[in-house]
Amino acid sequence: MRQVHVVTGAGSGIGQVIAQRLAERGDRLVLVARDEARAQELAARHPGSLTIAADLAHPGHLADAVAAADLPDRVDSLIHAAGIVRLGPVADLALDDWTRQLTVNLAAPAELTRLLLPRLRAARGQVLFINSGAGLSAHPDWSAYAASKHGLKALADALRGEERANGVRITSVYPGRTATPMQELVHRQEGRTYDPSKFIDPASVATAVLTALDLPRDAVISDVTVRPDL
Repeated sequence: MRQVHVVTGAGSGIGQVIAQRLAERGDRLVLVARDEARAQELAARHPGSLTIAADLAHPGHLADAVAAADLPDRVDSLIHAAGIVRLGPVADLALDDWTRQLTVNLAAPAELTRLLLPRLRAARGQVLFINSGAGLSAHPDWSAYAASKHGLKALADALRGEERANGVRITSVYPGRTATPMQELVHRQEGRTYDPSKFIDPASVATAVLTALDLPRDAVISDVTVRPDL
């Protein structure tokens, strides 16, 4: 039986590679897109997939979007790969910079997880959070993003204990700097020249993700850090 995977952030970067790998092996995708136009684009890229049109910046709309999507009763995994970043010192970051990052990177994953837990429990499935090295340590100018990712680690750790009895596995993946459009944006914000060859290939992170998903049921990869080796 084909597995069903719900993926956010499947339009680019790590999420795009994960979605492609899962589709290539014959699994069924449910892709969360920010609007209907993006949903249609992803559906065309992955024939046979389902889509959920919902802007993660507005998690209050997720319940209606999930209800309208006619999802299967069982979901084998929920992969949170979407995220945003806005760098700057605490002295300069606007309230909106904090609010948007905490909403998209933390509150939206929490709400989407809550909504899909009955389906994940039915499948004894897995929730996988693409976190960041910033979720383990915070550096100057990274306060808001790191706070959202530290919060995501807390969400995963609490959820792991809560859902163990239900057979739902929880994994956090902490990539170092990876050659994605987000990394290009980070370099622009840092005022530095971007050279993707100096960073992790998104396919390497995707390999770690699929390893965690495919691990036999007698174990769980709870946390994995993927570092550059260049």
